[in-house]
Amino acid sequence: MQLPYVYCVTKYDPADFDARGHYTGSADTISDHGEIEASYLQAVAAFARDTGVDHLAVREPQVPSFVHFGLEPPVDGFGLHGLFRAGPVGFHDGAEVPLEIGLQLVRAMLRDNGAWCRLEAEGTFAVHVGWDQYLYISSSRPCEAALARTRELGLFPERLDASPYAFEAEEEEQQVTQRPGDDDFWADLHRAVANGSAGTLEETYLEGASRWHRLTRDTIDRVRVGLAPRARLAVWPPLSSDIDAVLEALPAEGLVEGVWQDNDGRIHSAIADETTFSELTARMRSARAAALLSAYAGESVPLFTAVMPDNDGVVRARWRTEPTPSDRNWALRDPKR
Repeated sequence: MQLPYVYCVTKYDPADFDARGHYTGSADTISDHGEIEASYLQAVAAFARDTGVDHLAVREPQVPSFVHFGLEPPVDGFGLHGLFRAGPVGFHDGAEVPLEIGLQLVRAMLRDNGAWCRLEAEGTFAVHVGWDQYLYISSSRPCEAALARTRELGLFPERLDASPYAFEAEEEEQQVTQRPGDDDFWADLHRAVANGSAGTLEETYLEGASRWHRLTRDTIDRVRVGLAPRARLAVWPPLSSDIDAVLEALPAEGLVEGVWQDNDGRIHSAIADETTFSELTARMRSARAAALLSAYAGESVPLFTAVMPDNDGVVRARWRTEPTPSDRNWALRDPKR
């Protein structure tokens, strides 16, 4: 839902832009970790008060996976330390946080700590951070008092038609029904594990972060209970116990994801390129079982996928899986889909 009042708030004086739109002023593109940063947070709080919002929902949370593009170095925990009672696992799509914690998440984004998300009160308010300290605030109300307060703080609000970082579903995504991780999905998974075609489950609980689970008929239900809310799921074949054959399939160059089970039964994964293949090989050689997957889109395809629904059975996560042939066959089972 596009809110009617959208503002870009920055520390950059419009008078300091030349005719080509290039900034010529002295303000830095990273946070000062001080007075200016505090002004940003006060501005967000002012808009939230004007809108009547005191809680926000985390949407589309993500952390860096292989490459960090921030101007500041990443920090341990991606700026999430101490923000969630349940620890970093509390940072998931749909997590409700009080405004005070929302402001701390905005601070982490301003500092390029690694964690990023949209923060929203459905139908009334939204805030997120773009590149170079550009802050985007949307509201169901004009927020005249907040605009005045933002200017008093030395920041510059600009009215926009829409944020360039607002969530938009792609046309192809709108055409393909997202499969939910419901009882029907888990029944199919039980059958696939029983016939030996499936053996591992990839749980993407944040964009950029995933966990792997070994599946047997005895462990499937336990794995299901322990999944993160709204996680994205991908089912893969069992890992191979022929470690030599797996390592011989390592390409000469390119990006691959190695997945392996150690002697304690835990499953690990790591993305590597030719510069780190030797390290990956060393870690996988002593594994009990392993697999190599291409890290390039479309080259390694899971058996089938899903997104976990909320407790009422509704899929509210806006991220989607890339549909596999099996997913498309599932959609054809019921013409209503």
